Amino acid sequence: MTNDHEGLFDKEKQNVPKPKMERKDGEPTSAFKGASVAALIIGISAYLIGLFNAAMELNEKGYYFAILIFGLYASVSLQKAVRDKEEGIPVTNIYYGISWVAIIISILLMGIGLYNAGSIVLSEKGFYAMAFVLSIFAAITVQKNVRDTQKAREAD
Repeated sequence: MTNDHEGLFDKEKQNVPKPKMERKDGEPTSAFKGASVAALIIGISAYLIGLFNAAMELNEKGYYFAILIFGLYASVSLQKAVRDKEEGIPVTNIYYGISWVAIIISILLMGIGLYNAGSIVLSEKGFYAMAFVLSIFAAITVQKNVRDTQKAREAD
């Protein structure tokens, strides 16, 4: 009789799901990583879909596309430079300064372009501005998540 009960307990132990890979100390949660990537995809997609459907000349579309790519690169570069400096990794002052100048220029170019765009209605200007800001912020967050995950896994 005791053998039947022991077999029952053994079966229960076998059906217990294995724990997921534990999150390392300092590593962002999967939910935060997913939300960051989703925000990046949504921001870039919305911006590009709006640009594709916009009633503007091809050179104007190229201008706004180039600003988006420039802004994304500048934001990731700035995040990396700031983080490297904070962690004591050598960063030249020129690269650090260029990173700041690049992000400021991309934001100014976007603002100036939208301000001077006569063919775009005000609500559309707001749409492009918000999609641009969302994309830049999400790119910074995704870069930070990648860096935090890598650092947490290397600590072990």
